[in-house]
Order: sequence, then C-alpha cells, then structure tokens
Amino acid sequence: MSLNRSEKEAVINEVTSLAAKAQTLVIAEYRGITVADMTKLRADARSKGVSLSVLKNTLARRAVAGSAFEVVADQMTGPLIYGFSEDAIAAAKVVADFARPTTSW
Repeated sequence: MSLNRSEKEAVINEVTSLAAKAQTLVIAEYRGITVADMTKLRADARSKGVSLSVLKNTLARRAVAGSAFEVVADQMTGPLIYGFSEDAIAAAKVVADFARPTTSW
C-alpha cells in the first residue's frame, strides 16, 4: 500500500525527530527473517528503548538529511530495518544480540 503525500511527510517528520534525539542509528538488512523472529526483535528493542522501524529508504534518506546520520544515506538500499536509540550502544546491542547464533546442545 503506497502512502499519500501527507502520510509521507508525517513519516519523514517522525523519523527526523527520532534522528535529532538519537545518538545511534543502526541499519540492518532483514531479508530472510521470519515474522515471529521480527516480532521478537521488535519487542526486545522496545524494552531497551530502541525505536525499530521498517521504512521506505527514500523517506529515511530525506529524514536524516542534515543530521549526523546523513553520512550513511548512500548505504540505505535494499530491505532495511532502522534502529534509533538515545543510548549510544542500545540499538547496536539489540541487533548484534539478535544476529548472534544460538546453539542448543
């Protein structure tokens, strides 16, 4: 479902606000992740104060323009999930913990 112009502007404003308050932006490709795993990742992120969103890359690039995160705008391609956090390491830790393979012996 495509967004109309006012919905796009609302998304850009919301993400711009997140970027203004955030110390960290983590972007990660989510291809191949099941819905159940994505739900678990989002719940973990929420509990640690990380705003985790799937965004249209064009809208994300516009939202971070002029911010400290503008330097990664050229890497915003493909199916990405965006994690903003005010804590300098929370977003990176959530994604890294999720990506760590679990072994059950």
